[in-house]
Amino acid sequence: MSAPAKPQDGTVRALYLGLALSVVSALVPLVDVATVDSLGDHVRDAYPTWPEDLVAADRGAIAGSLAVIGVLGAAGWLWTIVGVRKHARWVRAVSTTLFALGACAALLTATLSGGAYTQVVPPLYSTLTALPVLVGLAAVVQLWRTGRRTTAPAA
Repeated sequence: MSAPAKPQDGTVRALYLGLALSVVSALVPLVDVATVDSLGDHVRDAYPTWPEDLVAADRGAIAGSLAVIGVLGAAGWLWTIVGVRKHARWVRAVSTTLFALGACAALLTATLSGGAYTQVVPPLYSTLTALPVLVGLAAVVQLWRTGRRTTAPAA
């Protein structure tokens, strides 16, 4: 028989899922640039008269920014996992702050427009950036719930 699950086990699983989704959201744009280049097509659709060097620069900026967001997200997940495993007092405040930062980054990638772009980041990549944020919301809620008292205070 296995040991009974601790209340934090569900939270840690959610944190690892968020970590995995952040890594995926960081890698997918880079793999795209190296293979099918849908980001390049996205830039060419917005700017059909641009020479290839400008398309490559813009594509690289989009892919690079998404990769940086994913890497920073992964670092935040790892930091939170360490805090949960050590039962650190700061973990709820830090995870809430990291959630807010991740939500802002996801909102930015979903709504940023400019120039000939209706949306600078294609919808697929905006969605990939938002997935870890949804898991982050669940994890933050779990962290705040497990921090409450489970028994009534003494009178």
